[in-house]
Amino acid sequence: MSEQPAQRELWERSADHYDRATAWLERRLLARERALLIPQAQGRTLEVGIGTGANLPWYAAGIDLVGVDASAAMLALARKRAAGLGRQVQLELGTADALGHPDACFDTVVATLLLCSVPRVEATMAEFARVLRPGGRLLLLDHVESSFAPIRGVQRLADGVTARTGECWRRRPLTELAPAGFELVEAHAGRARLIETVVARRVQ
Repeated sequence: MSEQPAQRELWERSADHYDRATAWLERRLLARERALLIPQAQGRTLEVGIGTGANLPWYAAGIDLVGVDASAAMLALARKRAAGLGRQVQLELGTADALGHPDACFDTVVATLLLCSVPRVEATMAEFARVLRPGGRLLLLDHVESSFAPIRGVQRLADGVTARTGECWRRRPLTELAPAGFELVEAHAGRARLIETVVARRVQ
């Protein structure tokens, strides 16, 4: 989810085969992390960059869920998935750094595999803080800069290849919490820190 046209066009083109292309990663890395993170959402929840709706099965019953994405094709797939699950969700076209919601109107904000691709992490984090009520929760999951030097080298090369579409492999949202007005509640990193999950609280 990004304001960069090249990336939006990429998501539009890849929507139909995105889930198939990421199925191996989903089984081996992501599903386990989603299952631990997403049930922590409470109250009125905004998922930014909802994509095809991969997180939908993991939300607790009764969550008042709004999902935003920059890709209409991705939103169509999320709508279909929600219907199959019998889950109510309000889906909206929008961008992460200009959310169309009032201040302090959500209890939880969720973003998975999003901050690796936004134009400016600090602007997006500021928007998350703006729409969260004081004390509200921020739940993040992303691929981040690895703790293993050889992998960091590969990520550096990958950054050069994917720069046109805005995909960044060496960001680490954990370091952006405090400047945006969040305090860390807990963080968990997988092997070699390929994937990191973060739970943070909006400072009063």
